[in-house]
Amino acid sequence: MDARAIIGALRRGQVPSAEQLAWFAEGLADGGVSDAQAGAFAMAVCMGSLGEAGRTALTLAMRDSGDVLSWNLDGPVIDKHSTGGVGDCVSLILAPALAECGAYVPMISGRGLGHTGGTLDKLEAIPGVTTQVSEERLHQILRETGAAIVGASARVAPADKRLYAIRDVTATVDSLDLITASILSKKLAASPDALILDVKLGSGAFMKTLHAARELAEALTRTANAAGCRTAAMITDMSQPLAPSLGNALEVAEVMRVLTGGADNRLAQLTALLGGALLDTAGIAKSAEAGAEQIRDVIRSGAAAERFGRMMAAVGGPVHFVDTWERFLPEANVIQEVTAREAGYVTAIDGEALGLAVVALGGGRQVESDTIDPAVGMSNMVALGDKVSKGTPLARIHASREDAARRAEAALRKAVTIGPQRVTPPKLVHERVGG
Repeated sequence: MDARAIIGALRRGQVPSAEQLAWFAEGLADGGVSDAQAGAFAMAVCMGSLGEAGRTALTLAMRDSGDVLSWNLDGPVIDKHSTGGVGDCVSLILAPALAECGAYVPMISGRGLGHTGGTLDKLEAIPGVTTQVSEERLHQILRETGAAIVGASARVAPADKRLYAIRDVTATVDSLDLITASILSKKLAASPDALILDVKLGSGAFMKTLHAARELAEALTRTANAAGCRTAAMITDMSQPLAPSLGNALEVAEVMRVLTGGADNRLAQLTALLGGALLDTAGIAKSAEAGAEQIRDVIRSGAAAERFGRMMAAVGGPVHFVDTWERFLPEANVIQEVTAREAGYVTAIDGEALGLAVVALGGGRQVESDTIDPAVGMSNMVALGDKVSKGTPLARIHASREDAARRAEAALRKAVTIGPQRVTPPKLVHERVGG
C-alpha cells in the first residue's frame, strides 16, 4: 500500500478501506508513515468525513496498532471516560464503587490537558502512589481489589500518540472523526464489556454548545457500539466546577468527603448517575435508576471507601489513608480567602478561566516537562445561584507564594460574575445518548 494513494483518495472525498486504515495506523506506530504524510492525512480527514464505517475502522486500526488487553475474570469489565472539565474527580469515587457492585474496572487514565485536571495527577497527590504499573501488575491489582486507575503504557494505541502530537501542531485537533478515534482507541484497548462516556458541556468544558456535545456523544457511542462495546453517553453540565475545589490534593480531599463523610453535592450526585447508567448498560442493574441507588448504597455503607483504600495501598499509597487522609495530603504555603466586593447573586462562572488559573498556580502543566505542585488550587468555591453579601467568601486560594496568590485572586474575580438577579443553575445531566 502507499500513503500517498490513501491521502489522495481522502482528498477526493473517498473513504479508505479498513485494510488501508489499518496499514496507515501501523505506519504511524512504527514510523513507516512520515510526519508530513501524517499531517496531510489529518488535514484530509479534518476537511471531509470518514462516515460511521470509516470512523469505526480508523478507531479499531489505531487500537490495534499496539497492545490490546485481555482478561480472565469472573465478572464484567467496565469503564468510564470524561471529555474533561474542572473539579471533575468522579473517577476516583466511581471506580471503587463499581468494583463494590461486582464489576472489574481497569481505568486507564491520563494527565491534565489544557485547563482540565488529570486523574493520574490527582491520585499522585497521595504520597507514595505510582500510576505506572506493568500489565502483569495491573492484572494482579484487578484480581485483588476489583479496580485500578493507572496510566497507559507506551504500547497502548501508539498510532494515536503519534497522530495526536501531529494534530496539535497542524490545527487538526477539532475533527469529530479524529477526536472519536483518539478517545476510543485508548479506551477500547482495555477491552471493556461496557463503557459510559461523560461528555461535558459548558464554560469549563471543551464543548461549549449542546449541538457540539451531542454530535460528539453520538459519534462516540455509535463508534464504540459498532466496535463491539456496549456504550452509552451522558451530556453533563460544566457551566461551573463540578466539585467545590480545583487542584489535585484539594480534589482528593473532596473525594474523601464523599466517600467517608457522606457529602451529597454535585460531585456525589453525578457519580451516582454515571455509575447507574453504566451498571444499566452493562446489564448489572435492572435500570439506570436502580444502578444509581446501588452506587449510593456502597458509598453510604463505607464499602466504596474501604475499596478505595485497598486500591491506593496496591499502588504504593499509605495503608491507612482512608482513616486519616487529612494527615497525608500536602498543604500549600499560602492560603488566602477571596471575598465579594458587592452584594448580589452568582450569575456566571468561567470554568475554563478558573482551570487556567490553577495551572498558573502550578497545579497543571503549561508544557509537558512542567512539575506539578499537588497542594495548590482553589477550594470552598461559590456555586451558580448563590446569594452573596459584601465580604462573603467566594473561594479560598491555595498557593506556593504570595504573588501567585494575588494573580490567582485577580483571575478568580474575573471568572465569577455577580449580578442583581438570581439565575437557575443548569440541570446536572442534559441528556443521555445511546445505551
